[in-house]
Amino acid sequence: MTPVELSRTVLRAVRRAVDDGELSVTVPERAVVGEPGPGGCGDYATTIALQLARPAGQPPRRVAEILRPRLADAAGIQDVVVTGPGFLNITLAAQADPVSGLVREIQGKGVRYGYGDALAGQVVALRVPYEVRAEVVADVVVRLVGAQGGRATVEHGEPADLRPVPAPEDPAPLGPDAARWALLHPAPHDRPRISADHLVQRESNPLFRVRYAHARIRSLSRNAARLGFTAEPGPVAAPHLGHHVTTTGAARHGDCAPNAGAAHPDAARLGFTAEPGPAEPGPVEPGPTAPTQPGALPRPAPHPDAGTTLRPLLTPLADHPRILAAAAIHRAPDRVARHLVTVADAVLPFLPCVLPRGDEKPSAAHRARLALAEAAGTVLAGGLSLLGIDAPEHL
Repeated sequence: MTPVELSRTVLRAVRRAVDDGELSVTVPERAVVGEPGPGGCGDYATTIALQLARPAGQPPRRVAEILRPRLADAAGIQDVVVTGPGFLNITLAAQADPVSGLVREIQGKGVRYGYGDALAGQVVALRVPYEVRAEVVADVVVRLVGAQGGRATVEHGEPADLRPVPAPEDPAPLGPDAARWALLHPAPHDRPRISADHLVQRESNPLFRVRYAHARIRSLSRNAARLGFTAEPGPVAAPHLGHHVTTTGAARHGDCAPNAGAAHPDAARLGFTAEPGPAEPGPVEPGPTAPTQPGALPRPAPHPDAGTTLRPLLTPLADHPRILAAAAIHRAPDRVARHLVTVADAVLPFLPCVLPRGDEKPSAAHRARLALAEAAGTVLAGGLSLLGIDAPEHL
């Protein structure tokens, strides 16, 4: 069970308590779950009882006690303990592999992963002014509504009900992809920047990071094929090699550590290391062009003890359906754009683990890691497609 799935489970417990008449509150859109704090226990903890106490008119601990049995009965949960003023500490039931199910779901649905029925049967009427940003936002809202089972219509005129802050100048010189990103990435109430910053290959450019991550994943898939293996969901651990990557713990025994014999400063900074290629059937192709300036791309762990976790990657992948639904309901394509940046920044530190290095032979763990990386690439491609932006195979 991922944190996002657990968040939904918590919300279902709240809804059951409301339906049973034990709580009189509006069920929130999301319940925050995280690691237990001091004095806590289990795998996760949530402060939902403290959040609901005031609107429920009850002490936080009483709210927690109401929710505890409903959470404890949920599938995938082994135990729930209330600590402190009302923290709910959750221990998950043992699972053979919490990653494979998510990866298989993304594989099965492809770029349509995250599509749903949140607006099934609904017709969303949009009225927009004659302005380039409003036109682009409306175009993407139509796509998002359609992805949630609804249908959107667009009319022009006043009074407008979809009026983002206009672009200060014509974005067309940036080209279609950068222009759309410049108009869609900022929140509707923020003025978009129409500048060449959207074109440069630097870590400071969010669009570049998203497209670079996708191109890098596609490059890994091609290189894996040259090494003789393809993606297959499964545990991302390789016990026979002493390697282990977990959803909650650190990567051990250097699994994601840079190759000391081949670490180039740019490669380490960008989240990848040298990849061995076979003598046949052909050479391993180089990865995407590296950004020209140092900056904020996540780095791989410089030492195995520093740790690299899967949770920062699994969480946004599992959260993708909720993000798409919320973006459609609230007519907010910027939520999708920012989510893609989160996915890109989460997957880049994981990529050094994917291909065999040194004398390693391709194993089931490498196939599973490639499957997880490709799942992230699928989410990036699907999100960019909804925004009307190209997801490049090469960069």
